[in-house]
Amino acid sequence: MSIVTSAKDLKGEIVNRFHSTEFNFAVEQRKKAIVNFEKLGLPLTKNEEYRFTPLAKNLEKNFSWAKPNSPSSIESVTPLLIPGVDATVLVFVNGSYSSILSSAIDQSAEVKITTLSEAIQKKSDLVGNYFDQLVNSELDPFAALNTAFWSEGIFIHVPENTTVKKPILILHIADATTSQVIAHTRVMAIVGENSQFTLIEKFDSIGSNPVFHNVSAEIVLKENSQLEYCKIQNDIGNTYQVSNSSIHQSDSSKVNTFTLTMNGKIVRNNLGITIAGEKCESHFHGLYLLTGDTLADNHTVVDHRKPNSFSNEIYKGVMDGHSKGVFNGKIFVRPHAQKTNAFQSNRNILVSDTATINTKPQLEIWADDVKCSHGCTSGQLDEEALFYLRSRGISEKSAKAMLLYAFATDVLEPIKNEELKQYMDQQIAERLNKSI
Repeated sequence: MSIVTSAKDLKGEIVNRFHSTEFNFAVEQRKKAIVNFEKLGLPLTKNEEYRFTPLAKNLEKNFSWAKPNSPSSIESVTPLLIPGVDATVLVFVNGSYSSILSSAIDQSAEVKITTLSEAIQKKSDLVGNYFDQLVNSELDPFAALNTAFWSEGIFIHVPENTTVKKPILILHIADATTSQVIAHTRVMAIVGENSQFTLIEKFDSIGSNPVFHNVSAEIVLKENSQLEYCKIQNDIGNTYQVSNSSIHQSDSSKVNTFTLTMNGKIVRNNLGITIAGEKCESHFHGLYLLTGDTLADNHTVVDHRKPNSFSNEIYKGVMDGHSKGVFNGKIFVRPHAQKTNAFQSNRNILVSDTATINTKPQLEIWADDVKCSHGCTSGQLDEEALFYLRSRGISEKSAKAMLLYAFATDVLEPIKNEELKQYMDQQIAERLNKSI
């Protein structure tokens, strides 16, 4: 594996790789994106947005853009599915969509699913109106990288007046058995008026070689539509992941997101929500349970642009070992967004003396008739509660696990799919019992 000595060298290697690659679709967007990447460069720790997340340093040490991914030998994804969740399964392996490993898609069903490249090549008006409009490749270098290099994506269209009965599960698999993996995948979903569906993204890797996975998602909610969006990051191995998810809400739409992060070397989640309609309801929940030397960085932006909407954001973290947690949440209330009700909270428990958390909740308000609040807490387990449980004959390990479980699992309450909620509850319980 080649070792690059500076972020500048790596940027040049990435740009050279782009110009030596032939692309058959979205060519103009790709060209603009690589120009944006050249201007932005890889973010160093002097960059305020990536101050605590040394992605550039780790990409320099562990990856070569000149080295292609090896072919995958995965024959079954059954062990990676979510038990009990009856879903339409879409599988990506090393950034490429696998129709063989995915569920057969009935195109006469209530939801229309196709590869994003096919939708672009057919010049669909739906795709053309929204593709590369929500994820901002002018501001974030990894969004620019994704737009420049994405090899495949998925396009989901829920027509108006439709309730999709089965959740859609996107399995992102990295097969790093024989070599490094660099993957760029893209998700685009449009939910029509008076429609609703559930989208789940789950990330897994196989093998011990390093993985860099760069994912972008653009989701549009039309009037009176509803979305439940869950992201499960319980990966193994030497994984570096960047996820840019952008959601656009129209009048009376409702969105409920949940992000569960437990494993990976560095996981960076950028979640941006544009509330561009009135009477919208938006809930954003996150839980990061970290151990070892895992670093999880959650950046959220909630942009209230119209009046009479409500947003509720709660992120919680439990850090053990030498792990690091980062939370940076911003709420914008624009001048015309009167009667906005916005709440933001970040709460953290440090289980070990060597774990760290950096948290920065922010409000920027340009309207005067609003109800907005934010706050953060960082500390250790309640000693009185721990003493109470110990006095009832419960062991110290079990008492700590019970308190941490009670702290963590209330963020699962808004999830509507009971099988999905049960699965994540089990994953949380197992992690907390193991980490104590």
